[in-house]
Amino acid sequence: MRHRKDFLIPFITVVADVLAIETAFLFSYWLRFYSPLTELYPVTKGFPPLTAYLLGALVVIPAWLFLFNSRRMYSSRRVLYFSDEFFAIVRVVFVGMLLVMAGAFFYREFSYSRLVFVLLGINAIILISLGRFAVMKFEQHWYARGRDTKGVVIVGNSQTAKRILERVRGVPSLGYRVIGFFANESDGPLTSAEAEHLGKISDAAEYIRTHRIDVAMVALSSNEHPLLFELVRQCEGFNTEIMMVPDMLEMMTSRVRIRELEGIPFIPIKEVPLTTWNLIIKRSFDIVTSGLILVASVPLFFFIVLLIKLTSKGPVFYYQERTGLDGKSFKVMKFRSMRIDAEAVSGPVWAQKNDPRTTPIGKFLRRWSLDEIPQFINVLKGDMSIVGPRPERPHFVAQFQKEIPKYLDRHRVKTGITGWAQVNGLRGNTPIDERTKYDIYYVENWSLVFDMKIILKTARAILFGSNAY
Repeated sequence: MRHRKDFLIPFITVVADVLAIETAFLFSYWLRFYSPLTELYPVTKGFPPLTAYLLGALVVIPAWLFLFNSRRMYSSRRVLYFSDEFFAIVRVVFVGMLLVMAGAFFYREFSYSRLVFVLLGINAIILISLGRFAVMKFEQHWYARGRDTKGVVIVGNSQTAKRILERVRGVPSLGYRVIGFFANESDGPLTSAEAEHLGKISDAAEYIRTHRIDVAMVALSSNEHPLLFELVRQCEGFNTEIMMVPDMLEMMTSRVRIRELEGIPFIPIKEVPLTTWNLIIKRSFDIVTSGLILVASVPLFFFIVLLIKLTSKGPVFYYQERTGLDGKSFKVMKFRSMRIDAEAVSGPVWAQKNDPRTTPIGKFLRRWSLDEIPQFINVLKGDMSIVGPRPERPHFVAQFQKEIPKYLDRHRVKTGITGWAQVNGLRGNTPIDERTKYDIYYVENWSLVFDMKIILKTARAILFGSNAY
């Protein structure tokens, strides 16, 4: 899987930070109470137990990791100078120390040494910086040996395209591997002798899809921008980064975010919505939460099974093909709420309000979303997430992708039991174009806090909503 290419470096960085913070706590404790420093600053109020500082570290470490992650400091291939990393560390440690001191102020059962706080701040900056420097050197060495490199295609044949090729190949520690280039004319500054000419620009999207390319670096002139728009449109639903080298005029007249790669500025046109680290966080949250919900709902689960068996003929569970991550199909699992011949005549159709096909107990199950409890089993299996765009049937996906712009971008993350569109009233038979806008917003702005917010709003929507049927 392409996500595994971005697992090792962020993981090592987290481990290095944890060890650095813990070491900073222990070293600061030793300096204050047992080192020669005590001759300058004598211990007058006794020697506090080490366990108090160890427990304090257990609280501080997750908070500091959260701060680092919020500043996107656990991403891979960040391409930084160490000076950039150092000043970012200073800022995070400063904010972290404010949190530590605030927590110590409110925790009255134990009085922490103020000198330890000063030492902790200094030691944390030094040790975290040393750890990050070591990881940075390891990352450069790792990529230079060709490990976990990302496949890159260049779109365009200009002097800028040639410069991209030279920089990427000249600095293998960046972690990119150029596969070839797409251009309508193979003759230009970038020649077939320097890199493989993979086809015309119109062929790029299909090649990216079939070869699962990680990054497309676009170097088109301003009069070729319509080709860029078409490329982005054709790459809907692909988890491929698209980065464009902007015209100098665009850089001077806009305040868009610029990403620099060995002196070449890129505008991220399309990024991977969830980093490997965020995927791990989201998946862990899904497993723990869905497991707890399934265990807690066991009595209700069996009660619903009994009601379905007593009120209608047919199986208890209903399996239906839906489209999920990367456009792959899976079988969604629900409690059956309709007759077994519900679509025998009509074919695939959406449920309607007061739908005559529902069973006696089905209307109640759908109103309170109880029919969706088995989908937590889909979450445990990895087919779905608790939060994400609602999965649609392949029949409707094939229809909507032709009519709704960016519709396929919904499938760049796992589909969910609930989503941002649903908690904003777009449930049931509501306009699909409006739903898609909310789904795309979720894909591009994911965070664990966002997921929790949606889950809380879902509970409110179930209790007071009116669009479930």
